[in-house]
Amino acid sequence: MTAMSDTPETFTPRPYQAEAIHALITGWTGPNNRLAVVLPTGAGKTVVFANLISQLLAKLGGQRALVIAHREELIEQAAAKIRAVRPDLRVGIVKAERDEHHDVDVIVASVQTLAVEKRRTAIRDIGVVIVDECHHAAAPSYMTVLQHFGAWRGVPTAGFTATLTRADGGLSDVWQDVVYQLDILDLITAGHLVDVRGKRVIVGDLDLDKVKTRGGDLQEGQLGRALEESSAAATIAQAYREHAADRPGVVFTPTVNSAKVVAQAMTAAGVPTGVVWGDMPKEDRTATLKRYQAGDFQALANCMVLTEGFDAPHTSCAVIARPTKSPGLYVQMAGRALRLADGKKDALILDVMGASTRHKLASLVDMSDRLPAEPKEGQSLREAAEEPQYVPTAPGVLEVEDINLFADSPVRWLRTYNGTWFIPAGDDKLLFLLPDLAERGYRLRMWQDGEIVTPARDMAYPLADAMQWTEVHARRIAPRQFVSRDSRWRAAAPSQKQLAYCRFNRIVVPRGSTAGDVSDLQASHRASGRIDRQTAQFAA
Repeated sequence: MTAMSDTPETFTPRPYQAEAIHALITGWTGPNNRLAVVLPTGAGKTVVFANLISQLLAKLGGQRALVIAHREELIEQAAAKIRAVRPDLRVGIVKAERDEHHDVDVIVASVQTLAVEKRRTAIRDIGVVIVDECHHAAAPSYMTVLQHFGAWRGVPTAGFTATLTRADGGLSDVWQDVVYQLDILDLITAGHLVDVRGKRVIVGDLDLDKVKTRGGDLQEGQLGRALEESSAAATIAQAYREHAADRPGVVFTPTVNSAKVVAQAMTAAGVPTGVVWGDMPKEDRTATLKRYQAGDFQALANCMVLTEGFDAPHTSCAVIARPTKSPGLYVQMAGRALRLADGKKDALILDVMGASTRHKLASLVDMSDRLPAEPKEGQSLREAAEEPQYVPTAPGVLEVEDINLFADSPVRWLRTYNGTWFIPAGDDKLLFLLPDLAERGYRLRMWQDGEIVTPARDMAYPLADAMQWTEVHARRIAPRQFVSRDSRWRAAAPSQKQLAYCRFNRIVVPRGSTAGDVSDLQASHRASGRIDRQTAQFAA
């Protein structure tokens, strides 16, 4: 296999990159200084903040820019991009044994090094802070570093990421507003990324129900063992030969050993595959990546190393052999195959699937907020988005009398953006009504611990009966203050934390809203992201 030539990268901002820079500079004239930008993988966020720094330095009155990252590849990549945009700037790197913060204009530093007090206190005169992959910023190490450099004292601070999600939450405590956000379909339509298709790779003996959840996602060690004990490696190798024989690709696995097992199976099947992982010696990892770039390896199996900072645009296939409940992680993995390169027409995602009734796993539908349901087999992301959206008929369309049933109920019924009725039940629980068109009724469902739960007795009820059963169950499992419309707390003024959450998620809060009103807006926003797509898939 020969290496594919990559399209040369330019460092003049594209229109959307210039818009992101303008949004940050304009945003900093307001009351908020900790601002985030969300750009899909392949959109060139490093080019954005390199040009942002270039524009800001002249206005900082001799102060300097600090770029914070958490991985070596990201640090080197950021420094290289800044030098390419402004060769006249002095760029220093601070990490481990390197301490290049004297007599430089821009410092690119690892958060691990800055977490050491004596290392961060030695760095002075910082006028703007940039955080790469800012979805990590709620971690204690980041919080300590950001506080030291003035992020809570008005110093302009910008975060860049492809996915503003973090399993343990807390990001709205760091980032006050998302001033610019771009959907991946915008970049595909504009020709800045290639379109992408998905193919399910079914591993019949892979039982994911045995894998427990930790920190909001499947536990890596258990998932790795489940893959190794099944026929996953052989199935992946066969699927790659069948569907991606002429494509360079990356394979994402949960553990180092599972990466090695998959690489061995693929190589034996005629697909030369290298392996990289986080603790691999730097020289060996660099050599392996170069062999992939040169075409010696057709594929790279990796244990969560290539989700961030991986720069190989000729990659046109991503194998998700690390099933995940995190849409953000899925998007990071799949997005590695969407960069433009000479001769590259599209990308292929091979989605490794096992048997599971417990876990709601991320998939191709999570690549864009515009997809009403999972793309059909063989359908590209763009083709799926251009299909007419599902419009429910009876019983999904409610008459005025039906709506009055919800309005007259003493229970706190709310609606998702697509019109699904639900009751927030506290502790990350939702009870909702799923339309069943065939039975002309409604089925009861619960969202709990990231999964949709079906009751033991699964029947379609007339609306009034479905409401009654749901309300009874809500009163059993939830404190009264979550369920009742007349709870006293609802009449109070909204808290600053509520309002910060709404700003962060771009939820419009009408003037005069109470704490209860804002709580309803928050609940509807969260519920829409969790159940609307499943409702559309079921009904369609």
